[in-house]
Amino acid sequence: MLRLLRLIFVVLLLSTSAYAEELLHPSEAFKPAVRALDGQTIELRFEIAKGYYLYREKFRFSAEPASITLGTPVLPKGTEKKDETFGKVEVFYDQVIIRIPVERNSSGKLPLTLNVTSQGCADAGVCYPPQKQALPLELPDPTSAPLKATESDESGRIARLLKNADLWLVVLSFFGFGLLLSLTPCVFPMIPILSGIIVGAGRQGHGVSHARGFALSLAYVVGMALTYAAVGIAAGMTGTLISTALQNAWVLGGFSLVFVVLSFSMFGFYDLQLPTFLQSKVSEEASHIKGGSLPGVAVMGVLSAIIVGPCVAAPLAGALLYIGQTGDALQGGLALFFMALGMGAPLLAVGLSAGTLLPKSGPWMEAVKKAFGVILLATAVWTISPLIPIAAQMVAWALLLTVPAIYLHALDPLPPHAKGWQRFWKGIGMIMLIAGAAMLIGALSGARDLLQPLSGLRGGVQTSEINRLPFERIHSVAELDARIKASGRPVMLDFYADWCVSCKELERFTFSDARVHQKLAGWTLLQADVTANTEDDKALLARFKLFGPPGIIFFDAAGNEIDNVRIVGFLSADEFLATLSRIQ
Repeated sequence: MLRLLRLIFVVLLLSTSAYAEELLHPSEAFKPAVRALDGQTIELRFEIAKGYYLYREKFRFSAEPASITLGTPVLPKGTEKKDETFGKVEVFYDQVIIRIPVERNSSGKLPLTLNVTSQGCADAGVCYPPQKQALPLELPDPTSAPLKATESDESGRIARLLKNADLWLVVLSFFGFGLLLSLTPCVFPMIPILSGIIVGAGRQGHGVSHARGFALSLAYVVGMALTYAAVGIAAGMTGTLISTALQNAWVLGGFSLVFVVLSFSMFGFYDLQLPTFLQSKVSEEASHIKGGSLPGVAVMGVLSAIIVGPCVAAPLAGALLYIGQTGDALQGGLALFFMALGMGAPLLAVGLSAGTLLPKSGPWMEAVKKAFGVILLATAVWTISPLIPIAAQMVAWALLLTVPAIYLHALDPLPPHAKGWQRFWKGIGMIMLIAGAAMLIGALSGARDLLQPLSGLRGGVQTSEINRLPFERIHSVAELDARIKASGRPVMLDFYADWCVSCKELERFTFSDARVHQKLAGWTLLQADVTANTEDDKALLARFKLFGPPGIIFFDAAGNEIDNVRIVGFLSADEFLATLSRIQ
């Protein structure tokens, strides 16, 4: 019996030791970082490991030397928890940011040590004793101007709108945001997709009525809107956009292949009425089965929202920030849903006008089908463009311009008594032929600019290369911190991805501006390329609570982030310069 008791004791001891080894050391579970926001404010940030939490009421603060007086700390509202030890309490998960005022009567820099006492537990049921930490820092001269803008960044203002405004004001505001976003490249690729579906609905020669066209477009837009809401809620809760993870060669290539398959059916090479190995039942339903299946069209709207339009703009970032901070998925999801409805307003107009703009039957319908076949091929090239070299893109666009131009009789003489429409379409064909030839010549001459295809014939260095900002690539949080610490100058950090449309716009129209180059002289320019969406990429985005590119963060010469001047989404050169002027 004694031997059995010893055995049980040893087993319990070993299991307790193994369990203890699984727990993190307090310094790893709760990582503090401190910085000076200005000459009279300290910001304390705790990074809290997953599965651990800190008690809100257990924080205590003091400063050394003892002559320094601290004001009342400003703590955010915590999460309510029923604790076995302390009863009903408020706790912090993931991260907590605390601001501590410092009462000062003298000017100049002030070195000090912030003494912090905190206490936390693990969800597993083990609580740590109170932890005391000494964190040195230096406050700048309180008479100097703080390095932050007078206005908050746009996504922060939108998050506050969601938090404080009436529900109907939120709905109307986000619908308006969606209408503005509908004029951006985020929505353009969806127009030919929906148009191709509607044209396919009338492929049997029966035409498409106003009601049928509107119903198809409404199904597409509702599918898109529900997806934005669902993906947005998930992103706000997890900190990661699913669309970012889908921007890879397999997904983009597969979606481009679907467009190619649909376009070839428009040309009459085959009839997509039965499932084939090239097309799933969903995409078949969404395109060409007898007037179009509404559920199938809705699914195509879902896929388009996730894969074709992964743009991160300020309204989207603001809604995601609000969801992440408050956990209010209902109001955040409603905001994203109505934003997507606003983005889909032009698509509803396309469907409603189908009965008027599309011919009922006859040879015109065949011409319209072939035109949309070309547009779907263009959408396929646009979708796959982040994965292929610029030269290959130029060749693809050259073919898409040249071959249809020949079918428009660009090379054929006009008959003696040609009518106005014949002359018009021949003129369009000639323009397409010249543009296609320029694109092909440019690709063969070494040009790498879609907007200036003949720049390679000028000789010397191309303009697009001269105007690029001299970014230095960083690949991890540790590399970023080391580079900022070693800089000694103001730093601009740009988040970029090959599949990000707004990033390409910034690169082309904003960062190439000579005034921007002059304004950023003397800055350290860093760029995080998150195209691959690796774990390091995710950690970089999470560090700044970003959900995807583009995002631009500014730091002062001391390495502190300049508050309230983040840029999310595209800004023109003038808008970007105005932002820089506020912080310089």
